[in-house]
Amino acid sequence: MKPQVEELIARIHQLEGEIEDVYRQKRAEMAEKKLLLADEFLRHQRIYKIGLIRFLISSRILVLISAPIIYAVWLPFLWLDLCVTVYQTICFPIYGIPKVRRSDYLVFDRGMLPYLNLIERFNCFYCSYGNGIAAYTREVAARTEQYWCPIKHARRLQASHARYHDFFEHGDMEAYRQGLERLRRRLRRETREGSPASTPEE
Repeated sequence: MKPQVEELIARIHQLEGEIEDVYRQKRAEMAEKKLLLADEFLRHQRIYKIGLIRFLISSRILVLISAPIIYAVWLPFLWLDLCVTVYQTICFPIYGIPKVRRSDYLVFDRGMLPYLNLIERFNCFYCSYGNGIAAYTREVAARTEQYWCPIKHARRLQASHARYHDFFEHGDMEAYRQGLERLRRRLRRETREGSPASTPEE
C-alpha cells in the first residue's frame, strides 16, 4: 500500500510543479504585456475601480457592522507571528532544524493594483498577512512535528501538511524507534530554501 501512496504523492508533486510552470509562464506573459502597453493597461484597469464612497454605500449593513470584528483578529495574528518567530529563533538552532524563512510566506503584491480602492487594498494586505502567517506557522509546526512526533494519526486527516506522508504509521513502534533519528537527520540536511526531503535514506 505504501509504495502506491508514495507513487501518488510523487505524482501530486509533479503536477504541482507543472501548475507552477504554467503560472510562471502566465506571469511572464502578463509582465511582458504590461511593459508593452503600460499606460493603456493602467487606464483600462482604472475603469474597474469603484470609488470609496460608492463602495461603502453599496455594502450591506451587516458587512459594515462585522468589519471591526474581522479587523480585530489582526492582533492575534501579530501575536502569533511574534511567538512563532521567537520560538523558532531560539529553539530550532538547539534541535538543528533549519529555520523557516518567513518572507517565503508573506507576499504583498496585490495592494497596489489600480482597480482596487483604499479599503480593498487594505483587505488584500490583511488577507495576505493572515494567510501568510497561517502558512508560516504551519511549516514551523510541521518541522517541529517531524522532529518530535512523526507519527500518523489513526484517523484520516482532512488536510495534512507536506511532511506528513513520511511519518510512521500509527502504532508501528518498531518503525518509529528505528527511523526517528533518520527523519531528524533528513530534516537537519534541509536548507532554508529547500522543500521537504522525501528521498529514501540508508
